[in-house]
Amino acid sequence: MTPPDYEYLRKLLKYHSGLDLSADKQYLIESRLLPLSQKAGLSGISELVQKMKGGAASIATQVVEAMTTNETFFFRDKVPFEHFRDSIMPQILRARASRKSIRIWCAAGSTGQEPYSLATCLKEMSTAIAGWRIEILATDLSQEVLEKSRSGIYSQFEVQRGLPIQMLLKYFKQVGELWQINPDIRAMVQHRQLNLLHDFSALGAFDVIFCRNVLIYFDQDTKINTFNRLARATEPDGFLVLGAAETVVGLTDAFKPCPQRASLFRPGAARATPTKMPAVGVVAPKVAVMASL
Repeated sequence: MTPPDYEYLRKLLKYHSGLDLSADKQYLIESRLLPLSQKAGLSGISELVQKMKGGAASIATQVVEAMTTNETFFFRDKVPFEHFRDSIMPQILRARASRKSIRIWCAAGSTGQEPYSLATCLKEMSTAIAGWRIEILATDLSQEVLEKSRSGIYSQFEVQRGLPIQMLLKYFKQVGELWQINPDIRAMVQHRQLNLLHDFSALGAFDVIFCRNVLIYFDQDTKINTFNRLARATEPDGFLVLGAAETVVGLTDAFKPCPQRASLFRPGAARATPTKMPAVGVVAPKVAVMASL
């Protein structure tokens, strides 16, 4: 891969997914894209780049999906789900008692382990939420991972990662060597392809937003802009849940940390107007949305 090819790929990935690769990550691109170029019957990454420069949008989409990390598992990091069960939901149930509706957004839903973990948490508190309308929206850059999420089918390895055995037996059905989450749990989650770099104001406001392990790969300006837009999508008394290595501190006053609640934030008084994000179709080839990490 030539330096100009690497620079082209860096710019394409940052524009389409927010992934901000440093100058020393050429090995990462080669490890992810060489198999893709071989699968496409191309001689290597340079030919892959030439195809994209020629307007091959489908290849550009595959490149972005190959480069975005979709590492996820059930109840990942545990603590955010404990916060959801013990702190977030009790407060939201009190605050929404008159309207009896709650909106939850998994802004990087990936292959579904996070939204389905939340759905099973809600199933466990079915008595408390009886008669409530609860919406879980899972969005992601990759249509491929969204399709896997919709199917709710996981390997033995995937269900063993973080999922307690009692919940596996309670909420999944074994299908050959695979496991499929029960239809009533799948029905609790809606799916939509979405790019966090683009305007998402049409989604409306949410009581809880999970946006974990995504913004860590953005540069500072993109992080700030995204936080400010997420704040505008969060109800004033709602919650934002970030990954363990992510924070708003030192970046924006649009959110404030919850004392003694790691990775949990609430909207602050300041809700800065975000800078304008790129419109769909500005640059070719244009690819779809932002993947979960």
